[in-house]
Amino acid sequence: MENENGNRHEIGNGKVDGRMTGNGLMKIQTNGKGNKKNGNGICHDDSSLPVRAQTIDELHSLQKKRSAPTTPSKGFQLNSTFATMSEEDRQRQQLQSISVKGQQQLNEEVSTREIDGLTTSSTQQQDPLFSISASLASSARETGPKVVRGDPSRAPKHVPHHPVIPTISVSDSSLKFTHVFYNLSPAELYEQAIKHEKGSFITSTGALATLSGAKTGRAPRDKRVVRDATTDSELWWGKGSPNIEMDEHTFMVNRERAVDYLNSLDKVFVNDQFLNWDPENRIKVRIVSARAYHSLFMHNMCIRPTPEELENFGTPDFTIYNAGQFPCNRYTHYMTSSTSIDLNLARREMVILGTQYAGEMKKGLFSVMHYLMPKRQILSLHSGCNMGKNGDVALFFGLSGTGKTTLSTDHNRYLIGDDEHCWSDNGVSNIEGGCYAKTIDLSREKEPDIWNAIKFGTVLENVVFDEHNRDVDFTDKSVTENTRAAYPIEYIPNAKIPCVGPQPKNVILLACDAFGVLPPVSRLNLAQTMYHFISGYTALVAGTVDGVKEPTATFSACFGAAFIMMHPTKYAAMLADKMHKYGATGWLVNTGWSGGRYGVGSRIKLQYTRKIIDAIHSGSLLNANYKKTEVFGLEIPSEIEGVPSDILDPINAWPDKDAYKETLVKLGGLFRSNFEVFTDYQIGEDNKLTEEIAAAGPIF
Repeated sequence: MENENGNRHEIGNGKVDGRMTGNGLMKIQTNGKGNKKNGNGICHDDSSLPVRAQTIDELHSLQKKRSAPTTPSKGFQLNSTFATMSEEDRQRQQLQSISVKGQQQLNEEVSTREIDGLTTSSTQQQDPLFSISASLASSARETGPKVVRGDPSRAPKHVPHHPVIPTISVSDSSLKFTHVFYNLSPAELYEQAIKHEKGSFITSTGALATLSGAKTGRAPRDKRVVRDATTDSELWWGKGSPNIEMDEHTFMVNRERAVDYLNSLDKVFVNDQFLNWDPENRIKVRIVSARAYHSLFMHNMCIRPTPEELENFGTPDFTIYNAGQFPCNRYTHYMTSSTSIDLNLARREMVILGTQYAGEMKKGLFSVMHYLMPKRQILSLHSGCNMGKNGDVALFFGLSGTGKTTLSTDHNRYLIGDDEHCWSDNGVSNIEGGCYAKTIDLSREKEPDIWNAIKFGTVLENVVFDEHNRDVDFTDKSVTENTRAAYPIEYIPNAKIPCVGPQPKNVILLACDAFGVLPPVSRLNLAQTMYHFISGYTALVAGTVDGVKEPTATFSACFGAAFIMMHPTKYAAMLADKMHKYGATGWLVNTGWSGGRYGVGSRIKLQYTRKIIDAIHSGSLLNANYKKTEVFGLEIPSEIEGVPSDILDPINAWPDKDAYKETLVKLGGLFRSNFEVFTDYQIGEDNKLTEEIAAAGPIF
């Protein structure tokens, strides 16, 4: 196993790089330094380096850009006393000018559905507060804290006195009341964030801009999964796997730390929501967090229950304890930094310590769905999905930069979802209730739907805005390049609500091939679909080194290696089975270069790619004449309406044919090297399926 520095170590044998520690335990690196190398072969997706700010004030200063308020040049004169006073005195005078009534309104906190005390024991099982208290129980507290709804700044009118006899199972935190903000509305969460969370502001379009702290992306090297008798055989472990093990005891240590922190607070936020729009297979989730920002984020990203569904919500199927403001103990076994994101599938719980990046909750639940759904013979997919007006459904897979969002967003088709889906015998369904879009360099012209979705209710993470007029500068990377917007899916005009559809007709695998040798479109057989699905290929352009730019191949199993739980071949086999059962066709679409690699050839025009996608949707591409390419053995059409025929076969677009063949063989070798990590997995006694998938790869 590798720590976050890429160093190998073995767990449980008291060795580190061949050295024994004095007490027989592993010596753990705790300096928190990371490098760009991903020792576990994990897809880094939205992970990023910590921000440069050393304090919250420095981080806050990065968020805001100074600008002077607009002052009329005529007909207006500043009071001379006010003009010469200091900034501190000016603020004091402004505060003193607020009317008594206005001051009372300013100080009055939101008090939602406040109750006078706990319900009686005869109705406790029906009361969500009792359920929440039970969720927050720990080994030190058999029942968890007393919980009441409402704002701690406004004491309950009457709290019944319950005499407590201290025992070994009672701690101080169990004697206090923890105020719970339960499924607050966006407006209520806005108030809480702006009043109590530094760095939270309303932008000019009404969105809530906030900061995620030092971590502005996921921390995949700090994610841990409890390895027990069940998960030992069910999950994918070892080389290439995103699953880094921990034991039950260490999980409980971190759980206790998180729960103790949450119980020590005067207030916590609790969301009870759903995952999966398929009513037969939806999952009930509970998120307990310390920040209004996190609560609003999950309000947007999960499926929002109706009041009736909330009243009868009952016991959740999975619970997240987000104590991200509080670090884990770096000296705890299995820890390699002050951040830890821990999954315990047996307990159906997730614990977050040491990171306030909200995406950890979203992707943590996605990992859970990658475990729970396949056990029901339902395929979980990291994909976009849309549907035509005639009911034809298409799935879009692709890593960052491949055009997945652009191509799956089509005003002539309904959007089922942008990121996470399930494919069952009932059809396809979105897992989430919202979208989590990248906003770096966002513009109204390029992404009008996302641009218009950034309004009241939307969470903007780590963006930079003008301090005076609150206009967001989406080109500013001062805080991070990984700026994000989280909004309900109904903010997209052509979203299909409920987010479900019939059986998919087309499975589209997108690759931005910077080597320039993959065809703009290829029809895949089932074995090839499994091979390219497991490979999850795209190519990025590396940074300039001594003036030379070279394409860099990137592979992410199942187009989401950081989130899958089982071996990629299992998901690929399920995909092929459903495609065969319901008659779906697989396609490989290259949105990258043609006529040469990056720097030599040119990017395939978006208008041509759209014509290709349109031909796939209409079914006309199935009737084209096809021929096979060398090395990859891909079937390519001879003509597509609106697309120049000379680019459909990539060799025709290359002026240097020998250079094309050399580059093609080079890319084929990269595919084969990447796939070697998957060939040791066996499905069935004869292992024929694994051999069939491997045979569908490049041959030279």
